[in-house]
Amino acid sequence: MKLEEMMKNDSPGHRIYIPVSKAEMSTTGLTTPPFTTLTISRPANGITHVELCVPEKDNELITAFWSEMVDCFKQIAEDSECRVVVFSGAGKLFTSGFDFMDVAIDLLQPVGEDTARISWGFRQIIVKYQEAFSVMEKCPKPVIVAVHGACTGGGGMDLITACDIRLCSQDAWFQVKDVDFGLVADLGTLQRLPKVIGSRSLVNELALTGRKMYADEAKSCGLVSRVFPDKETMMAGALEMAGEIASRSPVAVQGTKINLIFSRDHSVEDGLKHMASWNMSMLQTKDLMKSAQAAKEKKSLKDVVFSKF
Repeated sequence: MKLEEMMKNDSPGHRIYIPVSKAEMSTTGLTTPPFTTLTISRPANGITHVELCVPEKDNELITAFWSEMVDCFKQIAEDSECRVVVFSGAGKLFTSGFDFMDVAIDLLQPVGEDTARISWGFRQIIVKYQEAFSVMEKCPKPVIVAVHGACTGGGGMDLITACDIRLCSQDAWFQVKDVDFGLVADLGTLQRLPKVIGSRSLVNELALTGRKMYADEAKSCGLVSRVFPDKETMMAGALEMAGEIASRSPVAVQGTKINLIFSRDHSVEDGLKHMASWNMSMLQTKDLMKSAQAAKEKKSLKDVVFSKF
């Protein structure tokens, strides 16, 4: 039976999205359903909303999540209708992190007849989990993550530090909890968090003690750029920000994200060389003249039609 995309208010600040049918996906540009841990919708032109939706388990990152994230963001990367992504969590909190029962099955039942083969199997598992977050960073579309309630357990901080813009509600708190489980955080937090907040001392403190960081401290150290009074206001703010990004040239927006990430991981000289190589072709876009004309005429970029990219 054909399903139509629908949005209805279930409670203030929370929406239920019913995806369109698979046949319709090719025309709407949305990712192909169904996902069991993610809900995908298009709340406005150019904006894709990805919602972590396992509320009955406090949005634990269960087994299906790891492959679904990769499939979802690879499709978004190729979706010419999408210009920006908003990522959020359904229910009372953003995520409680790993489903450690699932992880235990992988770790406590190693496959292999000797240390080398068992170790290689563990490595493949770790790389698989890492890719579920790295795929967000690799996606050329900017990702805005909106955090409410808890962002904890193994995986929470790994996820948000792979995003481009981080917002939160006043009730949000963050935790690098891996040491409490006898683990070294291995999915990106130790690599990305120092570059996000800039204080090696604070990163070390959070990673070694597992203490909670609340919204105001997260804002003051740069983990998030804005704090909102509640989830409803935060989601409205996230969508407004996404709308501003979506109104810009997709050539400029995607090129900016790609070069920001490249420059983060390379020297200034290498970044400038990469930028020169990038723009020697991208400056030939028609979007440049359209944007310049809009500025000259004091016209909103929301009224400019940019081609798909």
